[in-house]
Amino acid sequence: MSLEKPNNQLAGAAFERRSVALLGATGSIGASTIDLIKRDRDRYEVVAVTANKNWAALAALAREVGARFAAVGNPAGYADLKEALVGTGIEAAAGEEAVIEAAQRPSQWVIGAITGAAGLKPTLAAVERGAIVALANKESLVCAGGLFMRCAAAAGATVLPVDSEHNALYQAMSGSRREDVRRVILTASGGPFRTAGAAAIKTATVEQALRHPNWSMGPKVTIDSATLMNKGLEIIEAHYLFALPSSQIDVLVHPQSIVHSLVEFCDSSVIAQLGTPDMRIPIAYCLAWPARLAGPAPRLDLARTGTLTFEEPDLSRFPALRLARRALEEGGTATTILNAANEVAVSEFLARRLNFPGIAALVEETLDAAERRDWVKEPENVEEALFVDNNARFLARDLLPEIAAKAS
Repeated sequence: MSLEKPNNQLAGAAFERRSVALLGATGSIGASTIDLIKRDRDRYEVVAVTANKNWAALAALAREVGARFAAVGNPAGYADLKEALVGTGIEAAAGEEAVIEAAQRPSQWVIGAITGAAGLKPTLAAVERGAIVALANKESLVCAGGLFMRCAAAAGATVLPVDSEHNALYQAMSGSRREDVRRVILTASGGPFRTAGAAAIKTATVEQALRHPNWSMGPKVTIDSATLMNKGLEIIEAHYLFALPSSQIDVLVHPQSIVHSLVEFCDSSVIAQLGTPDMRIPIAYCLAWPARLAGPAPRLDLARTGTLTFEEPDLSRFPALRLARRALEEGGTATTILNAANEVAVSEFLARRLNFPGIAALVEETLDAAERRDWVKEPENVEEALFVDNNARFLARDLLPEIAAKAS
């Protein structure tokens, strides 16, 4: 598994036609990837596309890009998907195994963009066959990071981070020795409540939390950005991607979202990656690696931007960041439990059954209860990781009424 060196087979043939499987084709990352592929159709061949349950959008995408295989995760969508693809020659399938099959189909590149823990098995299947995996599914690392990276190393897979922050770190470290890195700094926009007081945060509505100042993302990651849990999950990702301890991973709030991450080296040099807040930039980097793609994202005009500002995150108003670091430092399945509880909490907030501060409160209580049950042990395989994930979800739901009452 490589995080540093180009694949030798590709370095000399950077502009040859590439085959791609897109897991999570109908989400925001999928849409940005499709946009890039459509702009350079001669360069990319789409082997497989998947979606969770939106069979209609998946069928339209499969037709548009000429995919060979389309899989919908929800089996209830199979008949409709198959009907929508009649006469196209595109094979239709449904269910968890079908999504895994999409990852296993022969393609050089796999874009892992499925949201949530559901993306773990398919993304791991791509890694296990030694593919080049452009990883946008953070749960693959948060739920089973040690296992995931060990499998990548054993299979000789290449993991390219899609998240703008980790992609920035990857670029900033390129050509440098890992042992020369003193620390990395992830930047956070601060979300919609960066300047809000505790009283305003307590009464925050779903609509306010979904109003991100800089990025256009799906609802789950947008709420995570509002709580700063997204940045906490990124600390965990950075730990596994770059083999760095928690003490070498810092966070700075940067409202302009121009500096995506920074790397400080042992000689006190700091290298940063900058760019407009457009996910097509890191996706294009992964699609073209080890070369670069002339993408459509707006060019950065620093004179027009004028000012770049930075500030320390406020852990009292945004405790999710503290909880994520705690889970990482505890090790084992603590990060799996953190992620599962957070997914439940965010879902309940979006359903208006839990207030905004209740998200972090439910995550913390679930972590505490899981530790009392001695659930925090390193998983030996994906089944163990998902077993803990499932149990943590049940535990979070059991704790929900009490937390919702306290947080109100």
